[in-house]
Amino acid sequence: MPAPTMTPELADACARAVHVVCPDGTLLRAGHGCLYVLRAVGWWWLAPLSVPPLLWLVELGYQLVARNRRFFARFIFRRE
Repeated sequence: MPAPTMTPELADACARAVHVVCPDGTLLRAGHGCLYVLRAVGWWWLAPLSVPPLLWLVELGYQLVARNRRFFARFIFRRE
């Protein structure tokens, strides 16, 4: 399955949330996408977060941080 074509709508959605295209063409976004990437880089111990109701909490946390990026960036990316 080919990767999705970048459209203005998809570009707008990517500005609001992480999007991951899996090898089989599946498109994952937000918390699902982040968990997929974390597992892919070796953080396999996060796999239990991929099942409801824990996944719902991951999505809720993702949305909270995504909507308040500037607030969280002030504390995470401070200059020394």
